[in-house]
Amino acid sequence: MQALAADDTRQRTVQGILLSFLGYVVYALSDASVRLLHGALPAFEVVFFGSLLGLLAVPFVRGEGDRWRDLFTCRDRRMWAIRALAAVVGAVCSVVAFTQLPMAEAFALLFLLPAFVTILSVIFLKEPVGWRRWSAVIMGFAGVLIVLRPGFHALKLGHFAAIGGGFAGAVTVVLLRHLGNSEKRISLYGAGLIGPLVAGLVLSLPHFVMPTPRDLIFITSYGLLGAAGNVLMILCGRMAPASVVAPTQYSQMLWGIGLGYGLFGDKLDGVMILGAVVIIGAGLITFLREKVKQPKAAAQHPTVHPQ
Repeated sequence: MQALAADDTRQRTVQGILLSFLGYVVYALSDASVRLLHGALPAFEVVFFGSLLGLLAVPFVRGEGDRWRDLFTCRDRRMWAIRALAAVVGAVCSVVAFTQLPMAEAFALLFLLPAFVTILSVIFLKEPVGWRRWSAVIMGFAGVLIVLRPGFHALKLGHFAAIGGGFAGAVTVVLLRHLGNSEKRISLYGAGLIGPLVAGLVLSLPHFVMPTPRDLIFITSYGLLGAAGNVLMILCGRMAPASVVAPTQYSQMLWGIGLGYGLFGDKLDGVMILGAVVIIGAGLITFLREKVKQPKAAAQHPTVHPQ
């Protein structure tokens, strides 16, 4: 019986890992949909439509006894509001980044998230951090300098947006660690959905642009694929430990390179690839150290995605 149970656990873990890889493919296609809009719509408007369609994933998040109003409430309203604000910043920054930058370049800068998590964890959670994790932080920022090449590479708003998106994602991770199991999953998910939905609607109204049929196709693709990616990640989280699944998020870089080259003709030079490798390497080192020192924190390692 124990052997059968172990085999079943291994099988479910493998299925969870495969679902996570599929989820990151879907996320990458969602981000490619933003790029296909070619900036035809304001970022806030894109975020609004994406979040509206993201409501379709809520039934998969709801647990037994959860109510729809739990999307809007939690025990600590201040933390809910900060989570919502971080989601707004992250979503808008991601849209701007994928609109202006080659996909692989945007992903590379978004993957600064683990470095930001380390810094914020020290400041706000008072977590002890050893020299290996601090070395990974320095390594991550060195990778950014390689990618950006200040003085040799024209900097765009998209570069700063991608870094801002990574920082906003890190704020979310630190909040999840702080809240632990004190809040319902649907409440935290709701903050990450309702925040961009409301802010996107309000801030898009002054400069609202009526989408063309072509725009509607890509907006719908962005939102539906983002929601589908969330559902896949929720399902894989029920099959495999998050600490096992987390490293698969770096497969997004491969899809970013492939989609960028195939759909948009993005060209990556050796320096850009080197910088991306350094940033990803720093992120993996951080994850491995957290898995050793703080298994629970490693299990909350997030996906790099605006929704």
